[in-house]
Amino acid sequence: MKRRFSVVESLVRLFESREEERHATLHSSDGCMEERCSTQHTSDGCMEEERDATPHTSDGCIEERDATPHSSDVCIEEERCATPHSSDGCLEEERDANLHSSDGWMEEERYLEGEAEPEEELFDQASETEDNTEFDPDYHSTDGEEEEEEDCPEVEAAYQSKNGNILWTSTSPSERGRGRIPSHRVIKMTPGPTRLACSYAKDIISTFELFFPDDIKKILIGMSNLEGKRVYGKAWKNLDWTDIQAYLGLLILAGVYRSHHEALSSLWNGVSGRPIFPATMTLNNFKMMSRIFCFYRRGTGPGLQKDDKLAPVRDIWEKWVQRLPLLYNPGPSVTVDECLVPFRGRCPFKQYMPSKPGKYGIKIWAACDSSSSYAWNMQIYTGKAADRKPEKNQGMRVVLDMTSGLQGHTITCDNFFTSYALGEELLRRKMTMIGTVRLNKPELPPALLSVKGRARLSSMFAFTETHALVSYCPRKNKNVLLMSTLHRDAAISNKDHKKPEIILDYNKTKGGVDTLDKLVGTYTCQRKTVHWPMVVFFNMLDVSAYNSLVLWTEVNPMWNQKKNFKRRLFLEELGEALVTPLMKRRLTIPRTPASQNMVKVAQVGSSENEASPKKFVCHRVMEARACSAEVKKTGLSPASPRSKRKRCQVCESKKGTKTNMTCSKCNMYICGSHAVITPYCYPCNKRRKV
Repeated sequence: MKRRFSVVESLVRLFESREEERHATLHSSDGCMEERCSTQHTSDGCMEEERDATPHTSDGCIEERDATPHSSDVCIEEERCATPHSSDGCLEEERDANLHSSDGWMEEERYLEGEAEPEEELFDQASETEDNTEFDPDYHSTDGEEEEEEDCPEVEAAYQSKNGNILWTSTSPSERGRGRIPSHRVIKMTPGPTRLACSYAKDIISTFELFFPDDIKKILIGMSNLEGKRVYGKAWKNLDWTDIQAYLGLLILAGVYRSHHEALSSLWNGVSGRPIFPATMTLNNFKMMSRIFCFYRRGTGPGLQKDDKLAPVRDIWEKWVQRLPLLYNPGPSVTVDECLVPFRGRCPFKQYMPSKPGKYGIKIWAACDSSSSYAWNMQIYTGKAADRKPEKNQGMRVVLDMTSGLQGHTITCDNFFTSYALGEELLRRKMTMIGTVRLNKPELPPALLSVKGRARLSSMFAFTETHALVSYCPRKNKNVLLMSTLHRDAAISNKDHKKPEIILDYNKTKGGVDTLDKLVGTYTCQRKTVHWPMVVFFNMLDVSAYNSLVLWTEVNPMWNQKKNFKRRLFLEELGEALVTPLMKRRLTIPRTPASQNMVKVAQVGSSENEASPKKFVCHRVMEARACSAEVKKTGLSPASPRSKRKRCQVCESKKGTKTNMTCSKCNMYICGSHAVITPYCYPCNKRRKV
């Protein structure tokens, strides 16, 4: 030990003498000396001092190295220990502290650049790390923090996508401390009916006619009259909007009564039919209007459809679709899906969809409000292009077309549309996305596709900076994948099913288009036809009737508030309102007593008080229906109280017209041509007699 201390003292003295010589040389040559805590390179001849990164030395050793000068003025670099416990950074104090904290052993090595031995240097560094860990508790804690920081990326699981372009992680951005990414839920438009709809929706019929503006009315009237002249020639009498309006009303009423597939003869039957059909128009007139009703020029040859498959309905369809977003603003969630209009006739773009009830028909892309199922935008799918090449990224293109004009909304779609690229594009347009994902998508990681060893009701999450992916196992060996740009965490419900929040939000908003398809199919006005343009128009009529119901109920929330079958009541009142104008101007009286009463009530109500409220007129109509039901039971007509029929006593004997009407004063039998008839409904006639 004594020998060891003597060696150390000799080395220290040697080192101090050399230090003094250096200081003297520096003062004599440059006259200035600069002390620095970290390594700095200068060009003016000043001294540079460097400290070792190791706070303590092994066995009290201090390594001093002379580096090659980096300037032309022969700068001198001193390497000193950067011990965090030293405050003034002086070399002598650091050396004394290291000598007192070690065993007293000290070694000095000096070497030029390129003469160091790498193996001894690595060994010395390893020994220094072990000694510092053993004797310095502060340094030990620092190493522990460094080890924890290095272990964090190893704990976080990383999933590589199948195409290798996307790296998914198991921790969400909020867990990594990057905060929640903005979800762009700032909706600029006010959800609900627009100002245009609120200003013109005064009653049910005016609300419905918002979807058939004047330009569409002109097309329907002009093309129908043109087709009537082509078919019937000079015998044709031009129609007006009252005639077409009544025709549409009868179609809606046939849908309300679930009679859209029933034969027309049964609807106009005097015993088993509905009185409102013969009260509006005769059966022959309805067949004639069905024959000539048109909204495009027929008989122009097959060349019309070569370039444009939608040429017969292009004009009226585009005008009608442009009208939909002008009347209603969707809520925060919008559903994009396809619906199928059943049709088995000839059509150049007829589709086969086995998952739909009709299986064959015309496919229409639709964007609907998730809560009210209002049809906000629609697009007919016309199949492949003329070159017969399939369309690439069709689902992404459809969603972007359907949601054009929206901002701040969440788009819900199924696995046909959902993709990673779609979510990125919607985020650029300030919208978010929720949807199921097909298992063959290349952006999915294989780790989330595997169901081997997965427990029932378990969930696995994967995240990127913009997307969230969840794999949920509802039962053994079965998983469901959903992708979302709205959710940024791995939240799971507390209920027994343990479904993630992504699945719960998807289930709430996925039924917009499916609900519309079911509601339209329940009371549809589709009639049997071989012309596919008429199938498209019938669907337009159904969707317009439902959209007008949504507008009317939101403008008038107290309308039939306590009733659960509002749609049936709305369609029934709408059909009656559409056929009433034609009833008022009808000249011939129908044969059946119930139809006679309906026509007389409509004509009397219009002649007596044009400004009478709607409730009074509806009350009179309901009373007339009750009276007509009583007439059916008794077999007597309120207009002819006598059941015995005799020849008219005013007519010539050759004619011999039989009648059961008698004069109210002389009781003479008279026919309709010789009688002055004052129309009365059954209740008024009863009150008049009393």
